[in-house]
Amino acid sequence: MSTDLGYPDPPSPAFLFDLDGTLIDSVYQHVIAWRSALAGLGIDLSVWRIHRRIGMSGGLFVTALLRETGLSLTQEQIDDLQDAHAAAYTEQIESVRPLPGASALLSELTERGVPWAIATSGYAKTARRALDMLGLPEDTPMVTRDLVRRAKPDPDLFLAGATLLDIDPRSAMVVGDSVWDLLAARRAGALGIGLLSGGYGRDELERAGAFRVYADPADMLNRLDELGVRQNP
Repeated sequence: MSTDLGYPDPPSPAFLFDLDGTLIDSVYQHVIAWRSALAGLGIDLSVWRIHRRIGMSGGLFVTALLRETGLSLTQEQIDDLQDAHAAAYTEQIESVRPLPGASALLSELTERGVPWAIATSGYAKTARRALDMLGLPEDTPMVTRDLVRRAKPDPDLFLAGATLLDIDPRSAMVVGDSVWDLLAARRAGALGIGLLSGGYGRDELERAGAFRVYADPADMLNRLDELGVRQNP
């Protein structure tokens, strides 16, 4: 159907959501899990340095760690480090909660017929446990680290999410809480929306490419009209 001026209707908006720090309040559990895993190898790294890397894949996190500390780890130690992080995070998972408005936001988008998917750097073993927290079914469209070659800041997760929804990534909006999400969004050709709920500042998110920044999912829900999401006719 065309508009009154004869132009074709624009494509419906679609959203690709990061998970940790965007839909669930889990960033600091990941920070503590990484610190515990590092301590197991005798590596003492400041919490703030760990936080700045949350949102990257575990492999890139370790690469950045080695660069910053000048340490050298064997592949076996790197694998053990990632396994230790996963175990330490799982021990804390009962303390993880949905961020304010997360479930309501996803429900509202579904009600309005807006496609959406979750694209996370986390592995399926831990990431899929968030579905129950958010009140989502097992068949919720989700792309995890296991399914792509590279994680953020590479665009693979968001490109895979767009494929899952059968949409052009250039017509999607990526919602994330870290600069790594927004860098990956830019590389995928998608618009970026930043949330402050992961601990990054507004200026940082905007410099990384966010064209809108909201406090959390509840704030975004209250301002969906700014993103071109309208009520069903």
